Amino acid sequence: MTEIAPTPQAAPTTLADLRSEIDRIDSEMHALLMERSSIIETLIAVKKTQVSGSAFRPGREADMMKRLALRHKGLLPLDTIEGIWRIIIATFTYVQANYAVHADVSGGDPAMRDSARFHFGFTVPFVTHEDARAVIAAVARSAGDLGIFRMDQGASAGIWWRDLIGADQPKIIARLPFIERPDHPAGTPVYCIAKPLADAAVREIVLYAARVERWSEALRVELGRHLAEVSASAADGSHLSLLVAASGEVDQNVIRTALEPAGLVDFAEIGSHAARFSVKSARS
Repeated sequence: MTEIAPTPQAAPTTLADLRSEIDRIDSEMHALLMERSSIIETLIAVKKTQVSGSAFRPGREADMMKRLALRHKGLLPLDTIEGIWRIIIATFTYVQANYAVHADVSGGDPAMRDSARFHFGFTVPFVTHEDARAVIAAVARSAGDLGIFRMDQGASAGIWWRDLIGADQPKIIARLPFIERPDHPAGTPVYCIAKPLADAAVREIVLYAARVERWSEALRVELGRHLAEVSASAADGSHLSLLVAASGEVDQNVIRTALEPAGLVDFAEIGSHAARFSVKSARS
């Protein structure tokens, strides 16, 4: 007896059918979010802790954002997709371990507020400060809060990176946004800091605070040979303080040695983050 293959169901064609499909998908998405919430509850129970900051994983988040951008296609803008995922990640991180985001608004409140709300949502408290050093101090006093401030601080901001020196001091753990593009709705480049998260850090770019006696073009060239560059500098008494960004593939002793001809006074690692990941536009 010959079996008759089942007739495939026709794709919905009427407005009512299409709206019914949208309702079905919305319901399934909500169910999946509730399922994710249930898993997070179990995760908290397994960890037997809700210590602030313990749930933040910048390396994992950067990787998730890259994969999201690479697989995205269709009509829906990448801005929307990235924003939805950022809110999901940040909110579930918050319910695991409550934290606040401290922001330096010395360069203007709107850009920093946009950055904080885009990357961490509206559930996470947003606390403003007068400069980067105040943000670092607030994070240092906290149980596990995060801090954000502009990368392009300028000379008037002082030598803020030296406040990150020390085993117990906050460290740079991320560079936001994770996905760069010309029309990003929260595109202001910012550093994100937290109490040290050695087990969660991604070391594609490693940051160092250094003091030298002098500067020369030869030093810039030598650092470049070792995939490193000076991101910021400022006079520090009779010395020059440098913020050096280097590839994580280069041993820090190589960077230290490259600085020695300039009269290296001190040298310390102050954080790391994922390398820049760029796409052409929000509709890529």
